[in-house]
Amino acid sequence: MSTANRNKLGATTLVLVVLAFVVAVVATNVWLRGVRIDLTENNLYTLGEGTQAVLDGIEEPINLYFFFSNEATEQLPSLRAYATRVREMLEEIEDNAPSGKLVLNVVDPLPFSEEEDRAEQLGLQAANIGPAGEAVYFGLAGTNSVGATDRIPFFQPDPRKEAFLEYDIARLIYNLANPDKTVVGLLTSAPIGGGFDPATQQPSQPWVIVDQAKQVLEVRTLPTSAVAIDSDVDVLWIVHPQGLDESTLYAIDQFVMRGGRALVFVDPQAEILAGANPSGLPFGGAPSSSTLDRLFEAWGVKFDTSNVVTDNRYALSIGGRFQPMRHIGLLGLDGQAMSQDDPITSGLNSVNVGLAGHFELAEGAMAKLTPLITSSVESALMSSDRFQFLPDPEELLSSFTPTGKEYVIAARLEGPLTSAFPDGPPGGDDKADEESEAEDSADDAAEDEEGQEQSVDAALENAHLASTENANLVLVGDVDILSDRLWVQAQNFLGQRLLTAFANNGDFVTNALDNLSGSAALIGLRSRATYTRPFTTVEELRRRADLEFRATEQRLEAELTQTEQRLSELQAARGDAGNSLLMTPEQQAEIQRFLDEQVRIRQELRAVRRNLDADIDRLGNWLKAINIALVPILLTIAALGVVVVRRRRKARP
Repeated sequence: MSTANRNKLGATTLVLVVLAFVVAVVATNVWLRGVRIDLTENNLYTLGEGTQAVLDGIEEPINLYFFFSNEATEQLPSLRAYATRVREMLEEIEDNAPSGKLVLNVVDPLPFSEEEDRAEQLGLQAANIGPAGEAVYFGLAGTNSVGATDRIPFFQPDPRKEAFLEYDIARLIYNLANPDKTVVGLLTSAPIGGGFDPATQQPSQPWVIVDQAKQVLEVRTLPTSAVAIDSDVDVLWIVHPQGLDESTLYAIDQFVMRGGRALVFVDPQAEILAGANPSGLPFGGAPSSSTLDRLFEAWGVKFDTSNVVTDNRYALSIGGRFQPMRHIGLLGLDGQAMSQDDPITSGLNSVNVGLAGHFELAEGAMAKLTPLITSSVESALMSSDRFQFLPDPEELLSSFTPTGKEYVIAARLEGPLTSAFPDGPPGGDDKADEESEAEDSADDAAEDEEGQEQSVDAALENAHLASTENANLVLVGDVDILSDRLWVQAQNFLGQRLLTAFANNGDFVTNALDNLSGSAALIGLRSRATYTRPFTTVEELRRRADLEFRATEQRLEAELTQTEQRLSELQAARGDAGNSLLMTPEQQAEIQRFLDEQVRIRQELRAVRRNLDADIDRLGNWLKAINIALVPILLTIAALGVVVVRRRRKARP
């Protein structure tokens, strides 16, 4: 082949390669538009099935406005990295929504701009965290076709909150796609909604938690003698169920069997209902316990009203006559006692409970009991009778012996459940006798009314459900957790009720109602992995070195104590009070030995730190070598392999 032909062939090949590249790019943009592959280990950019179900349920267009102060955060790299994660999540959600049903708008609200005014109108909050104290917006707002608005005021750059980023966004979209207020049916034997206070002879205000729930939900009070739960009730809120008859228990049971969600508060001894004296100690008297024993037994849950969970680690201090006293029955639980994998308790730092009970799953139960709030291992069970007449709570410590077991104070119950009324609605001979007597003594109008009642009973029997496969309940073994005195201070100022929360009890209840009121798909969303990927090997090296460092420090302190004891013994053995300031040769030798030993141990401490740094540096050098040299080496080996293959082909006859 001549040189001219070779050049022509090379030029033609180059043109064909360029054309093939252009065609491939165009074909990719046309045929593979929207196709993405999530190569992250934790599938950070793959939406959960629950989120996709929420998106598929959008019927009217929704506009999302993501406000992020881009210019004001140029010197905040960690916040910008998280903002990129949020924006990419929003873009993924927009791409997976039905066409035209979800529109994302990314806005940079500059100071004194119309965009900043818009952010404030939508209810977003600015944080003064810029380098010079500038206001930074980092939130999400959404509007729907009927003018409803929902928002996430500020995305907290906290790994615990980031784990629920998808849930929070999906919840906002769900609220906009379903603008009607959630109906919560409140069934309670406690005066939680207000009433008449016999002590002051005046009407009492509703508990703060009820007012808080009414701000975002439609709370409808149900009678404790209800024989059916209204069909439009989304969540059943049961508080301190005492003395409920069979018909009401059946109504609750069938509500759950129909797939209804419930938030249940029971208590081995509701201290708030027995009253308290000014010191904060209960007056005493008959215990005020509550449970749903018949329902719990059928559902495979055990709740013991005869015992109270006590905890020496979380015991609160209460006001005594002369000084504060620790009460191991009143617990101030921190974040370690709460599940960080459930949206109800994730991010909560403080929940106070009083004389709480505990839940256990019965043997053979089919449902799953997931703990939300637990005691520490420094806890034990005590008879609730011990708390009826208790002038000094510190007396409890004398007989307190921790069991080393964590007790479940609040939990989520989900999965298959069987009805507590397998034979249908309650009836029996008593009801038949009452109806017979009514028939004998009633007039025609009463007979007609009786016929209507019988038709209702027949309808209930026909609609009876014996089981459910997707129950979702939240059970709490304490009623006092709802009382104002355990989490909020309320003051009247110029006719307004000012509230100051000192615990997260209100957040816990609001989160539970909010979570249970969502769709089944939304409730199924749990925490996901965060985008931050810590160097686990480095962290393990640090933990190992810290353990060695602490062990060496403890050894130093122990030898220091022994040396001081030895010096005291030598001083006492001298028996020479007149020359107590002079040291004997034995004392001087002992001190010198200790000083030498102290220098040696300090050298060991420095060696531990040096070894730690050396191990980390060695690991870093290996990573650099792999990242810098490994890829070129692999490419070089591949190129050499291609050359060898070509030469062998040419060498063939």
